[in-house]
Amino acid sequence: MPAPPSRIFLLSPAKAGGRRYSILTRDEASFELALKFRAGFATLGEIYSFISGLYFRGKIAYAAAFGAVPEQSSSALVIVPGLGMLSPETVFSTEQLRATAQIDVDEDNPVHHDALLAAAASVDRATGHQRSFVLLGSVASAKYTTALLKVLGHRLLFPAEFVGRGDMSRGGMMLRCAASGQELTYIPVSGAQLRGPRPGRLNPKERPKYDP
Repeated sequence: MPAPPSRIFLLSPAKAGGRRYSILTRDEASFELALKFRAGFATLGEIYSFISGLYFRGKIAYAAAFGAVPEQSSSALVIVPGLGMLSPETVFSTEQLRATAQIDVDEDNPVHHDALLAAAASVDRATGHQRSFVLLGSVASAKYTTALLKVLGHRLLFPAEFVGRGDMSRGGMMLRCAASGQELTYIPVSGAQLRGPRPGRLNPKERPKYDP
């Protein structure tokens, strides 16, 4: 049986600045992650999973379940505003989080676009221009795809099942797939229909439990 194609998952960032961001960053917060965060030991994956909740947790779980790269490489990279792409295991400081929260994630913002473009080019060179990259994030807007397509072209893929779904639905679907071992269908971003009618809701019996 042939080996599965090598792929790297690109996880779009959690939106910093909302209610959960405020909970994590307030000085009075005393729960475990907040203490770890203030002490300078929290990872990007932990921080974004808390800020975003179900959606980012789904991305992390899905990438861990279906990553297909050599053991010495990461199967996932997180898009970080102004910093390009980082491993979810990267320790991330309070100062870094606050700084990235101020950056407008827009294809016309050079601070975001140029950093993402440079990071994509660097990772692509390091992996020999052979791997495919699956964007677990929004493709309906150009805020990530403009930069990524310039480097990756037809090797930039996304799950076809994402079309028409909102963030929470995508998160739940990815958690369910990670638990069941059923992988989604990847298609090239270039030339694809990126918007469509909203699919039916996930079967309530199949929805993963979520503890915020």
